[in-house]
Order: sequence, then structure tokens, then C-alpha cells
Amino acid sequence: MSSPVPAGQARRSAVAGQPGRLSGAVHAEWTKLRTLPGTSWLLAATIAATAAASAAAAAATSCLPDVACPADITRLSLAGIDLGQAMVALVGVLAVSSEYSTGMIAATLTAVPRRPAVLAAKAIVVSGLALAAGIIAVAGSLLAARLLLPARGFTAARGYPPLSLADGPVLRAAAGSVLYLALIALLSLGVGTLVRDAAAAIGVVLGLLYLFPVIASVLTDPTWRRHLEQIAPMTAGLDIQATTGLSNLPLSPWVGLGVLAAWAAAALLAGGLMLQLRDA
Repeated sequence: MSSPVPAGQARRSAVAGQPGRLSGAVHAEWTKLRTLPGTSWLLAATIAATAAASAAAAAATSCLPDVACPADITRLSLAGIDLGQAMVALVGVLAVSSEYSTGMIAATLTAVPRRPAVLAAKAIVVSGLALAAGIIAVAGSLLAARLLLPARGFTAARGYPPLSLADGPVLRAAAGSVLYLALIALLSLGVGTLVRDAAAAIGVVLGLLYLFPVIASVLTDPTWRRHLEQIAPMTAGLDIQATTGLSNLPLSPWVGLGVLAAWAAAALLAGGLMLQLRDA
């Protein structure tokens, strides 16, 4: 007959075993993030800001009669991603920094001793929310542009058929934009885990996204400008939206998105390493 397991040991096994499983950790992170004040508002703001900014860009662009209009209307229709990504970045940062600010991270790491599982669970939940918001935001942006652009002169008769996801390049740009937002969320989660402080982490993420294009715009050497555009997470990542003039891009669309994926992976690896090495 096997000897009975002491009650205290059984409780410790339950705490280390059940909540430590990835599925349990994902459920816990989902519960925490959806009840976090501001998460739903930030996701709604992502959708609204992206669609509104895209609609404004479409409404502000005209194709005048008897004038060549070499616009990439697909990329124009998705211009709001530039703004919406800031809200997604906030969601990614707050998913981890909010726990450090309240001290809840200690309870989280006690319930799930395997720290990589904690970060993996946060990554699954954050990227899932970003994908969901991104799908709605991109669909709203394309719908707004489809309705607005013909009135601005972008008609089928002038070589601009209505935007449709049945068109391969449009589908690639739309799907890539959704993936772009998910990668921004993961990049932000990694930076938030590494930095811990919400304000500092948000500053780092927004600096990475928006500072590189500003620097590139003031460089006079075209070679250095092109190299900077090839490594900048925002510039490289948003090449996925291009459907015309692909030969003139610093990187091909999917390679550019791969650069952003490398930034996100590096941030998560660095954040995961620090999570493993530092005390809660």
C-alpha cells in the first residue's frame, strides 16, 4: 500500500501543477487583462482611431481630372494603422507593467512558478486581442476607403477598381496590417517586461516606432536613409501595405514584416531573460 501524501504537499503540488499549465496561465492572464481598467477602451480606441484616420486620409486625397494619380490606394486606405498602433502598444505595455505597479506580479509568479509560461500566456492573450481589434479596424478602414475614394476621383474608369479582398495584393496588405498590430503588441509586451515601468516602457516603444522615420526624413545621404528604413520597425513593417512600386521599397513587403517580427522576438527574449533573472 502506498503511503498517503501529506495534505500540505498535496496543496503545493496543486498550486504548482494546475495553475502552472499554459492553458491555466492563459485563462488567468485573459481574466486579468479583460478586467484591467482601460483595456476595453484602448481596444475600442484602436478600432475607432484606425478607421477614422484611414477615412480622413482617403477623404483628403483627390485624383483630379487629366492629372496622373500614382497613388497606392490600398496603402492610403490603411494609413490609420500609423495611429492605431499607439493604442495597441499601450495594451501590450500595460499587460505586464500594471502588475508591477500594483505588486500583483508576485502573486502571479507564485501561482505560476515557470516564468516563461507567464510571459508566453501574456503574449498569447495580448496578441489575440490585437488580432481581433486589428481585423475590425482594417475592415472598417477598407470599407470607409471603398465608399470615399470613388467620389475623390479614384474610379474604375481611371484604373482604380473598388478595393476588394479578392484582390491578392489588397488581401496581403490587409492581413499584413493585422499581423503588424499583433507584432506591435508583442514588441510592447517585451519592452514592458524588460523596463517594468509603464511610462518608461511606453516612451521606449513609441520612440522605436516614430523616431526612426523622423531621423530618416532629415538624413541627406540616400544610402544611410535606406539602411535606416530597412531596420526601423515601423517603416519596415508597414511595407507590407504596399501594392504598387514594390521595386522601390527598402525591403519587400514580407521581409519588412519579418524585420518587425525580429524586433518583437528580441524584445520578448530580453524581457523573458530579465523576468527569469530578476526578483518580482
